[in-house]
Amino acid sequence: MSVHALASPLLTTLFCIFFSFYFVLASDTTLSNGGGYKSSSLASTTTNNTSLSNQLSVDFYSKSCPNLEQLVGSITSQRFKEAPVTGPATIRLFFHDCFVEGCDASILIEAKPRARRLPEKSAEDNKNLAVEAFDVVKRAKGAVEAKCPGVVSCADILAVAARDFVHLAGGPYYQVKKGRRDGKISRATRVKPNLPRANSTVPDLLTLFASKGLTERDLVALSGAHTIGFSHCDQFLPRLYDYANTQKPDPRIDPRLLKALRMSCPARGGNADVVAPFDVKTPFEFDHAYYGNLEGGLGLLETDQGLYADGRTKGVVVEMGRDKEGFFKAFVEGMERMGSIGVKTGREGEVRRDCSRHVKVKGVKIS
Repeated sequence: MSVHALASPLLTTLFCIFFSFYFVLASDTTLSNGGGYKSSSLASTTTNNTSLSNQLSVDFYSKSCPNLEQLVGSITSQRFKEAPVTGPATIRLFFHDCFVEGCDASILIEAKPRARRLPEKSAEDNKNLAVEAFDVVKRAKGAVEAKCPGVVSCADILAVAARDFVHLAGGPYYQVKKGRRDGKISRATRVKPNLPRANSTVPDLLTLFASKGLTERDLVALSGAHTIGFSHCDQFLPRLYDYANTQKPDPRIDPRLLKALRMSCPARGGNADVVAPFDVKTPFEFDHAYYGNLEGGLGLLETDQGLYADGRTKGVVVEMGRDKEGFFKAFVEGMERMGSIGVKTGREGEVRRDCSRHVKVKGVKIS
């Protein structure tokens, strides 16, 4: 793992110790192989993703920016080598963007000095989004603007970059439909009702995903993105010490995993920068091991382990744990549907040259 992948030398040291313990745990041959939501103001505009998807096309920039994929790819491949954490961070950024205002790059807008309304990026639920993800989009946008100024939206660049990182990590390559415009609205207040919590129940998740036009199969397949990436201790600490206010750990956690997590994430006074891998077996490889982990009690977040515990999703978890190609196919289908949520086209959106700032139009107020 590159030392650039983590935020500081201290964090790198802590993670190396932590990951070494996990490597021993994952090598054990006895391991298996195998909060309610408010109704979103966006729900009515995101449930019919098929018609929105039909407005997008793979060759949207074939004449206006024919080398788009190569330009973005030159940046994503370089950053993946230099900082592998950029991969899962960018996929997560795409998810956070699509679920709030739709896939419109509204997550990239930065707060203005003394502004009364904060953008999505400033919301509490987005504070832990890795800077590497924002940086790679900025770099890719710069490369594209140098060749095709004012043509390609930040929303499309984010969608292509997310696909690139899935493939670079060993996952499927798929064609990305393009033609999204960048959103004109970005508000922090709209984030919380539209994103899952780390302790969300499966009914919560199914309700949220359904409000975006996604199915229970999409939920399980897209959760498979947790085959790569990491989470901070505060996202799963209650599972280790006070699950459901019982003052006991979640009984579904494998005892060895519980011990490892407690060593690095104490109940109080722990280092806020310490992270744990979602997939203890192959944390840097996009595969289907995540689902086998759930069968063995090795899910990191409550939302992960809950997919195997709930009868509505358990069968799909088992299926994808047995069939890598089947998982890849379902994941691609889920990404395409998610990538069509709340798409803006034409005058509904804009094409930003700087992804962090709205386009200034005289007489028009952008929020």
